[in-house]
Amino acid sequence: MTERLYYTDSYLRAFRARVLEASPDRCKIYLDRTAFYPASGGQPFDVGTLGGASVLDVIDEEDRIAHVTAAPVMADEVDGEIDWTRRFDHMQQHTGQHLLSAVFADLLGAPTVSFHLGAGSCTIDIARPSLSSDEMASVERRANEIVFENRPVMVTFADAAADLDLRKPTQRTGTIRVISIQDLDRSACGGTHVHATGEIGPILIRKLDRVRDMVRVEFLCGMRAVERAHADHAALSEISRAFSSPVDETPSLVHAQISRVQELDKQFRRVSGELARERGRQLYRETQPGEDGLRRRVVRVKTLNDEVRAEAQGFTGEARSVWAGVSEEPPSVLLACSADSGIHAGQWLKSVLRELGGRGGGSAALAQGSLPSKDVVDDLLRRVERGSRDQREASDK
Repeated sequence: MTERLYYTDSYLRAFRARVLEASPDRCKIYLDRTAFYPASGGQPFDVGTLGGASVLDVIDEEDRIAHVTAAPVMADEVDGEIDWTRRFDHMQQHTGQHLLSAVFADLLGAPTVSFHLGAGSCTIDIARPSLSSDEMASVERRANEIVFENRPVMVTFADAAADLDLRKPTQRTGTIRVISIQDLDRSACGGTHVHATGEIGPILIRKLDRVRDMVRVEFLCGMRAVERAHADHAALSEISRAFSSPVDETPSLVHAQISRVQELDKQFRRVSGELARERGRQLYRETQPGEDGLRRRVVRVKTLNDEVRAEAQGFTGEARSVWAGVSEEPPSVLLACSADSGIHAGQWLKSVLRELGGRGGGSAALAQGSLPSKDVVDDLLRRVERGSRDQREASDK
């Protein structure tokens, strides 16, 4: 069994322990006591050194803890040292999560479902379908007020069967570890925490995402919050300089520019469509009728986009016409037929594509489909040339 030193002293940075068991290569060792926290409860494991070897992983195996090292640990007794910068950051984030979850429950009646402590930010999922900006601001403000009050954060041990007034019921039995924030929260937790809320530092709620029927709240505490706020302000300042605008006026200016760009994009698409339709009509005028009186145009295009469709519709908007376009990336086809062509574009294309291993269909005037590969493109084009004549002749009989 491994004695978990971090249970009673999260601030312990160095310790000495006996090696109880080791793998044959001595790169996975078990100690009689450890200050290294294993990955658990949404909090990552600690790193540092054991006997001078870097610790790569710390694994919770119920009664004991495995330490995976980058080099063999040969001694029977070793000195361990925790990466304190990483440990204290995790203590800030995890205690901040307890505080934030308690405030969400207290102000909004919204319980926390899960917690994740990441390398760049942390998240909690709360059981609410949505969260307004005013609600988010009120939770963030209250959480920071409690940080400034510097309330004690205490570690105690109690019987799980007792009435412990926990924020979230525990499934554990026997003696459990309880983390308490004075006059705010009591939670069963095995993680590492600071001694008082003031050590959490500022709490910044940065982003909300809808995840199924819950809201995922991204937050940062301590130096993470300070560094992220600096980075966000630097980005906003760069945008404001680009617009030659004061920072506070930049959001409204950006919204105005977005609206203008969207309107220009609509105008561009409308003009592009009109030009493409005129191009189609011009192609129709340049195309001589076949023996059956139909004007056919078969083209290869880079992609089947809105402009190509507009060109096809411009061509077949004229009398007795058939237009086909084929793209090789991805292999696909667009077929357009005039109302008086005697050809149902959707039915004909669906039949041909089925024979070629593709799929598609559409209306009498316009149909589209996909091909299994570009190897059948030439075969399809020949069928368009020959097949449209066959269908036309069949309809005339």
